[in-house]
Amino acid sequence: MSRQAPAIADFRRIVIKVGSSLLVDAEAGRVKEVWLASLVADVARLHAAKRDVLIVSSGSIALGRSVLKLPKGSLRLEDSQAAAAVGQIALARTWSEALSRHGIQAGQVLVTLGDTEERRRYLNARSTLDKMMEWGVVPVINENDTVATNEIRYGDNDRLAARVATMASADLLVLLSDIDGLYDAPPGGNAQARLVPLVERITPEIEAMAGVANSELSRGGMQTKIEAGKIATSSGTHMVIASGKVEHPITAIEDGGPCTWFLTPANPITSRKRWIAGTLEPRGTLTIDAGAAAALRMGRSLLPAGVIRVDGQFSRGDAVIVRGPDTAEIGRGLVAFDVEDAEKIRGRSSSDIMSILGYDGRVEMIHRDDLVVNRD
Repeated sequence: MSRQAPAIADFRRIVIKVGSSLLVDAEAGRVKEVWLASLVADVARLHAAKRDVLIVSSGSIALGRSVLKLPKGSLRLEDSQAAAAVGQIALARTWSEALSRHGIQAGQVLVTLGDTEERRRYLNARSTLDKMMEWGVVPVINENDTVATNEIRYGDNDRLAARVATMASADLLVLLSDIDGLYDAPPGGNAQARLVPLVERITPEIEAMAGVANSELSRGGMQTKIEAGKIATSSGTHMVIASGKVEHPITAIEDGGPCTWFLTPANPITSRKRWIAGTLEPRGTLTIDAGAAAALRMGRSLLPAGVIRVDGQFSRGDAVIVRGPDTAEIGRGLVAFDVEDAEKIRGRSSSDIMSILGYDGRVEMIHRDDLVVNRD
């Protein structure tokens, strides 16, 4: 039996990707203010409905070259990086001013490939995004083009958006494009091409439908969107591709406008826990007391007070085994402290962490979202 497309209202944490060609008028070299205002109105409505919204926005190089009055055509790497440095200021100001008209605070986050590939940096970025959303701030995220090189970059913001969605445990990724969605054949000049409204699983046949980039400002294309879909859906995030060339593009999706939904069989939390339980190599062991073991089985986090022994050589973010007082394995999780600091705070109250370590760490040794408990 075929599954049905979900609705925007079904999701609690949404990443919206906006490309340069949607945001920036290529001829005039400036932001499309009317279109941006309509998108931000959609974002404000989701925000008011207590949805977490993150925006992945291209446009820094395009705006930078406009401010600097650089000639059209391809730029050398150092020129692109310098243009991005200038353009990031304009891009951040653009989003900040647009969101502030709805009483929403924006926060700029610049990331590189290493921030989503290296465990410690991944956890730092994840924690920052979580705190911003806890404060009601809308993160505006872009690749740090000023320092990224061709060897260490994502290459396009579709894949960056998918990585951000995974990192933030978002349950929906919206890719706004210059096309309605995935077609079964190249739609340009082909009256027989049909929009594919729902993709339950990305197969070789689906991948074969993808085209290539054809927009002057865009580094992406349908191929990169399919790659983004593979990243997102494998991590428990649904994805939808829809046209961003209309005003109020999120409302258009909600009203049943043309788009392509890519479904995932899981959700971000279960996918993340499957990754922790079955993929990561444990680097150490935490032995806990009976009270902590009972708390974990009730779905709570592991606090330092419940840890009676620390073994192994691990760093913050590494996977560790959790054992009960009888040494039986209770579960596995991602530890929030390096082994030296974990040893110092074991058996102590979370309120003592600052005085013992000299910095405010997490109150949990392992947060429940990063913990997989074995079921008896």
